[in-house]
Amino acid sequence: MYQLCNKNIQIKINKTGAELSSIVSLINNKEYLWRGDANFWGGQAPVLFPFVGRLKEDTFIENGKTYHQKQHGFFRRSDAIKLIEATDTKLTFSIQHSAETLAVYPYEFEFKTSYELIENKIKIEHTVINLGDKTMYFSIGEHPAFNCSLRNPNESYENCSLEFEQPETDVTWNISEEGLLDGTTREFLNQTKILDLDKSTFDRDALVFKKLTSNKVTLSNREEGPLITVEFVDFPFLGIWSKPNAPFVCIEPWQGYADSVHSSQKIEEKEAINSLKAGKKHIATYSIEIHS
Repeated sequence: MYQLCNKNIQIKINKTGAELSSIVSLINNKEYLWRGDANFWGGQAPVLFPFVGRLKEDTFIENGKTYHQKQHGFFRRSDAIKLIEATDTKLTFSIQHSAETLAVYPYEFEFKTSYELIENKIKIEHTVINLGDKTMYFSIGEHPAFNCSLRNPNESYENCSLEFEQPETDVTWNISEEGLLDGTTREFLNQTKILDLDKSTFDRDALVFKKLTSNKVTLSNREEGPLITVEFVDFPFLGIWSKPNAPFVCIEPWQGYADSVHSSQKIEEKEAINSLKAGKKHIATYSIEIHS
């Protein structure tokens, strides 16, 4: 376990997956990150790489060869991640290709994740470096889960709302039983700036938004006020998810999303996939701001 703190905030990070495991305000001594109770969902804030969501049949094809990966990619389960830089306010973690990764993902790469504290904000930066001699394909995503109340750790999301930076009109993409986008949508946001959550919000799994114009969303408790704000300028897609009646809400910035049921499974044809030429670098940043 790694730890960072300044005068406003303290965070903890697990070695496995370089995953956030705690966000505590030193102003009010409250925990903002979901505790990872497996009775609802055992995750807390997994980093998603090299895929976001599920692949069709957990499979992709590159240059005629078939590879297999579980939902959200291998990084979140990896113990091969190393701490490569540490200062008083920033930690940087890295993983590079290995025989183990090449068996499931045929690219030579380095993937770095850093956490930096800036006043009451956590800045998270991901860097992908293509170390090979061919174009690599990948997605990056985040999956942080936040408590719905600072006072009552068991309070469900029914007393919460999400406020977008500006009024939004967008559909949500429906998810099949296999965790794939089934190609259908339903109307969800219609010039909506504040989305009140209720017991039916997540009846059909996650909300998947592809065309939001906002770069920020704030989770608020109706009695306690704003809890956290997530800013995601570098991430064009957003997922919102929770388990039914759970005491957390996930706000998920994505570069990419799950396969369609109609996917060819060829990685270069995957919807919303990033491509990176040999020797090039890709950087994506987002932030979590806590309200004390």
